[in-house]
Amino acid sequence: MPHRTIPVAPAAVLPIKGRGTAWAVAHRFDRLARERFDDGWGSCPEDTGAQPVTQVTFEHARSILTSNDSPDIGFEQSVNPYRGCEHGCIYCFARPTHSYLGLSPGLDFETRLIAKVNAADRLREAFSRPSYVPRSLNLGSATDAYQPVERRLRITRSVVEVLAEHRHAFSLVTKSAGVERDLDLLAPMAAQGLFAAYVSLTTLDPALARILEPRAASPQRRLRTIETLAAAGVPVGVSVSPLIPFLNEPELERVLEAARRAGATRAFSVVLRLPWELGPLFRDWLQQHVPQRAARVMARLQEMRGGRDNDARFGTRMTGEGVWADLLRQRLHKACDRLGFERGRVELDLGAFRRPASPARQGSLF
Repeated sequence: MPHRTIPVAPAAVLPIKGRGTAWAVAHRFDRLARERFDDGWGSCPEDTGAQPVTQVTFEHARSILTSNDSPDIGFEQSVNPYRGCEHGCIYCFARPTHSYLGLSPGLDFETRLIAKVNAADRLREAFSRPSYVPRSLNLGSATDAYQPVERRLRITRSVVEVLAEHRHAFSLVTKSAGVERDLDLLAPMAAQGLFAAYVSLTTLDPALARILEPRAASPQRRLRTIETLAAAGVPVGVSVSPLIPFLNEPELERVLEAARRAGATRAFSVVLRLPWELGPLFRDWLQQHVPQRAARVMARLQEMRGGRDNDARFGTRMTGEGVWADLLRQRLHKACDRLGFERGRVELDLGAFRRPASPARQGSLF
């Protein structure tokens, strides 16, 4: 493999309260090399610590369904109503997707969002095609479909309305309490075997959550969301992901216990992945927030990734390999067995799908 130089964040980049990173790391397709120069004005948010404003660009998407060919993921297609995510989770594996837009996977990913305003129309069009066959579908795989901007734009709500109208089964993973707003649609679908929810609960420590995933719901609020979903009859699982050695990994059993008490019936976990630009971003975050543990965290991660920051191979990319990865799997399985969590994802009813009616031909009376 060709040698890749790991970008290093400029020392002058200071953390921005409420953001996962202040570093607008260059994306991997950028042909320009940039060097910071202090002109004395201090006008850049990266220099002053000022709050960058979240910008939302509206996009009319050509298509909305994305196929998945990875055997490591429990769904075959996904719908992402947004690009980027204001939650600002520093560990988000989707950050590098902003590179395809010519934007930084760092600060841009959480401050420059793309809203697919015609998502519902494109989904209905996809369902109308004679060739369409319903497959397992996840809402929001590369973004959180219920991130803060959804309160105003309601694009996810319009997508859920199409899914409900055509009885298309789906699941979603979220760390937002915003999912509760749509229970009027989600609860009836769950009762018919058409919907399951998974709440991402990374830590129970609010101080850690504030710097790890700054604009997501607090851990206690997410536990209340699990309670609310379960009380409404929605099958709800918990994702204790990503597991980060020496950071949130020691909490694994406690997080599972709290989620089980709240009503979660299934659980899974993924070891932290650091693809592409996420590696230098996460290294910088460690040095800024937990410098005394930074070397230990990266050494353990690399131990589980064959000496590299990331291992993209199917079969191991979600779990890692080696002694430590095996130990994490054993801890997860033993805790799940002890707490009574079911294995695997909820089986949903894909056979209930109703294709949109074709428009009557011209001249037809009925």
